Amino acid sequence: MARREITTFSMSYLDVMCCGFGAMILLFMLVRNQPEGAIEVAEDPRGGSILDLQKQLFEIRGETNIFNRDLNAKQEQLSQYTQRIARLETELAEVQKRLEARSDQAMDIDTEAGQLALARQSLTDEMRRLQESQQRSVQSDSVGGVPVDSEYVVFVIDTSGSMFNYSWNRLLQVVTETLEVYPQLKGIQVMNDEGDYMFSSFRGQWIEDTPARRQAILQRLRTWNPFSDSSPVEGIIAAIREFYDPGKKISIYVLGDDFTGNSIRDVVNTVDRINTATATGERLVRIHAIGFPVQFAQPPRYQETGRRFAALMRELARKNGGTFVGLNDFY
Repeated sequence: MARREITTFSMSYLDVMCCGFGAMILLFMLVRNQPEGAIEVAEDPRGGSILDLQKQLFEIRGETNIFNRDLNAKQEQLSQYTQRIARLETELAEVQKRLEARSDQAMDIDTEAGQLALARQSLTDEMRRLQESQQRSVQSDSVGGVPVDSEYVVFVIDTSGSMFNYSWNRLLQVVTETLEVYPQLKGIQVMNDEGDYMFSSFRGQWIEDTPARRQAILQRLRTWNPFSDSSPVEGIIAAIREFYDPGKKISIYVLGDDFTGNSIRDVVNTVDRINTATATGERLVRIHAIGFPVQFAQPPRYQETGRRFAALMRELARKNGGTFVGLNDFY
């Protein structure tokens, strides 16, 4: 049997080689015709959106922090404005109160101006009678109807606001004129209607009457303004109890404009008990009074205390050997 010769490049081998080479060429042609990047793995489209959203979230958070800081600053500023408004409202209320008070004062001043002309006509018949008696009096032991036979004088002065604010210059004039009708006294004393002494160092003692002492009294009186409840009762009682001496002729001069006490009769009875009459019918001390018509220049509701002062002091003067004089002006 003859051996079959085997060749390296047989038909079958060539077929295989050609097919493989053709396949490679075909694959190469296919790859070249594909668009660039077609063989890359496609990314998830949601990834970009998430990144954008995260970026927006960070931006929003940053803006929120800024807005919160601004809001806190505005709130603090609003609180300051609120406090300032509250202070301004309080100040405004105070200013309004002051304006209302000034308005009331202005109305009172207008009322006073309108009443001044009537004040001179408001004196009682008794006041007019006493004023006429002053002009007619020619007795050597009296001036203006007021006996001046005393050797010791006590002034009991109403130091209330109505007197000090409206009639103090007139009061200084009256005290000066009263001292002038007593050229030489053995003793002087000054108290207010509460019984307080002008000079505490002379408490319970007489002040020696000298020109220098008189000047000192008048000088001190210009600014002397202790508390007063507009009632002369305490001062009168204190003067009688402190200075009564059976061997001395003493007069008490009460200067005031109103009486705010409860009962005129109770005051008269109290003074009767302590300023008893001697065997000759004379009282231990004389009580004179000078009325200043300050209240009669006020609205009608304030005039009653002025009338009560006049009634009280007229009765006290009548029963205690003195005289009540009602002035026709207080300035």
